[in-house]
Amino acid sequence: MSTTVDSVLVVEKEATVAWLKINRPKVANCLNRELLHAILAALEDIAKDMHVRVVCIIGSGLKAFCAGADLAERKTMSQEEVLDYIALIQRTMRTIETMPQPVIACINGSAFGGGFEMALACDLRIMVNTAELRLTEVRLGIIPGAGGTQRLPRLIGKSRAKEFILGAVPMTSTVAHHIGLVHKVIELDHTFVYSEEGKRASEGAFLLPLIEEARRWAQEIAKAAPLSLKQAKIAIDDGYDLDMEAALAVETKAYMQLLNTKDRLEGLAAFAEKRAPVFTGE
Repeated sequence: MSTTVDSVLVVEKEATVAWLKINRPKVANCLNRELLHAILAALEDIAKDMHVRVVCIIGSGLKAFCAGADLAERKTMSQEEVLDYIALIQRTMRTIETMPQPVIACINGSAFGGGFEMALACDLRIMVNTAELRLTEVRLGIIPGAGGTQRLPRLIGKSRAKEFILGAVPMTSTVAHHIGLVHKVIELDHTFVYSEEGKRASEGAFLLPLIEEARRWAQEIAKAAPLSLKQAKIAIDDGYDLDMEAALAVETKAYMQLLNTKDRLEGLAAFAEKRAPVFTGE
């Protein structure tokens, strides 16, 4: 396993899974410019790494996955800098969304504003039962500006999204799972361990039960051919808003990208030989 530690972000690569661990526990893992640039740099590296097949994003501690924008930093910004920040956070979320690998949001604590929007930009979501999701922007005189008004309706429907955006209504893990926004919920009790190092949440630990479940899920996904994962994502995302004929054309184009790959031949050979395939991403 390789680990890169930034002051605000820990990046770990373990076999086929890469972890982005947000490391600002004292300020609820909120997104300042330094952290956003660190995330972008890490994603750029991971996108080119043929060994990484799944990406997981988690926050430190138990209180917050990410509390959104760093309002203390925002207060010091000029109007021009605010516009630059909005462009930066939008670019970060779009980069997460368009990664060639599937991305799992591991929601270790509450996710507000931009933190919720980061989870929405991921392909899959896993959440602890004690966490809440909330888009609070309308109570601050703004609106979600990192994709929340567009991604949430696409995931749960327009009318339901209006309920949570216009009313700034908190979404519990039970509700999030019931409506299909969150795929798995981890039930915590008083006996769980915060981290492999024995740290407490206040010390910036990363929640071990959540990491273990996300790791199992990621490793199961990683058994697939990496190019197939990439093209499946493209087919789903690019075809979603199109009419059926256009969407099927997108699917066909994505399928055709795989016809001449070594992994397709390996998949066929492994099936015939009744063994597990060994995919190389070629």
